[in-house]
Amino acid sequence: MSTVVATTPARTADRTPRTGLLNGPFLAIELRRLLRNRRTVIFTLIMPPAFFLIFGTAEAYKTQSVGNGNVTAFIMVSMALYGAMLATTSGGASVSVERSQGWTRQLRLTPLRPATYVFTKVLVAMVMGLAAVVVVAIVGLISGATGDAGAIAASLGLAWVGSVVFAAFGLFMGYLLPAENVMQVLGPVLALLAFAGGLFVPLGDGLFADIAKVVPTYGLAEIVRAPLTGDAPSIWAVVNVVGWAAVFVGGAAWRFRRDTARV
Repeated sequence: MSTVVATTPARTADRTPRTGLLNGPFLAIELRRLLRNRRTVIFTLIMPPAFFLIFGTAEAYKTQSVGNGNVTAFIMVSMALYGAMLATTSGGASVSVERSQGWTRQLRLTPLRPATYVFTKVLVAMVMGLAAVVVVAIVGLISGATGDAGAIAASLGLAWVGSVVFAAFGLFMGYLLPAENVMQVLGPVLALLAFAGGLFVPLGDGLFADIAKVVPTYGLAEIVRAPLTGDAPSIWAVVNVVGWAAVFVGGAAWRFRRDTARV
């Protein structure tokens, strides 16, 4: 008599492909989607240079010195930071539109890791931020910004790197605000933050300057201008940047976890 032995099928290995933190095809898709968004590209690449031409090209500014450069270079650096802020915020906030269109839900059906998605969004936002800084720098140098080349390059580099704080801000707001008016809200908010943080006009002394120290743009503005002015940034500027970065990253992570937890 033969014995039938019941066998349990061996558990097959999970053959689902995994991706690392950087996914080339997904990054290429995101970059193409960014370039097709002409409104965002025009907004972030034209408005900051236009503000620079309005505020920074007076003849007197080209002869007045501020540390390692002239006043025109000082304003150029400030507008480069503003442009990078606009670009990275809009890049991060684009997640709001993607959520409303069901794109993020589709991505959950793929092997793409959530961390890869967030990293790619920030990376694309930083690419746009770099473009904004370069455009402002070109316009500024052509229009009379002069000074120590190393100091100017350092300030522009800090403007780009520091704008990652606002990429996190954009992600946070993108998960928090509805898609139909996310940039209509964030555009004026960023302009107000730029004014309050001293990017458009000097803060001076008094109550307004004291209040400005708690604004997210204050610390970045001081750190970015430090190589050009020759003054070391204050400890409060560093605390300001680190504190707001923690708030924005923490907020983005919180909203992202809630979003990806939904089926």
